[in-house]
Amino acid sequence: MVGTTETRLVVLRGNSASGKSSVAAGIRERFGRGLALVGQDNLRRVVLREHDRPGGANIGLIDTVARYSLDAGYHAVLEGILYADRYGQMLQQLRVDHRGHTHCYYLEVPFAETLARHATKPIAEEVVERQLREWYRPLDLLPDGIETVIDADSSLADTVDRIMHDTDLARLPALEH
Repeated sequence: MVGTTETRLVVLRGNSASGKSSVAAGIRERFGRGLALVGQDNLRRVVLREHDRPGGANIGLIDTVARYSLDAGYHAVLEGILYADRYGQMLQQLRVDHRGHTHCYYLEVPFAETLARHATKPIAEEVVERQLREWYRPLDLLPDGIETVIDADSSLADTVDRIMHDTDLARLPALEH
C-alpha cells in the first residue's frame, strides 16, 4: 500500500501537445506546496535519457517517484503520454495500491489541434509532423473506464478548475514545509 487516506493521486494522460504539462503546472500553482509533479518527460528524457519503449527503465522510475511522493505525504500529479500498452499495468497497480483518492484524466485533442499546439513549443523545430503522426494515438484509454476524458474545448483554466474540484484539492490546505 502507498500514501495515506488523505493523499490525492492525479494521473494526466494524452498525446503530445494535449496540455498535460500545462494542466499539471496549473494544479500545482493553485494548490501550493505539498504537491509533487511526476513528469514522464523529465524522468524518461532528462534523468534517464531513454527512448520510450516497452519495458523501459523509466516505467519503474516513474512508479517509484510517485510512490515515494505519496508515502512522504505529498499529493502527486503524474503526467505524460504514458501509452496504455506500456504504462497501463504500472498505473493500474499504483491506483490499486494507493490508500487515498486516485483520479485519472485523458486529455483528448484532435491531431490537427495537436499540430497547431506543437508549433508553439520550443521543441517544434526538432520534432516534425511525421514524428507526431507516429506518436499520435486517439483515445488511448486505460481499461475499465477509469479515465475522465477532457476534450480540446475545455480551456486550461476550466480543466484545472475541474480537476481541483473533482479531487477535492481545492478544499485541502497546502503544506507549510
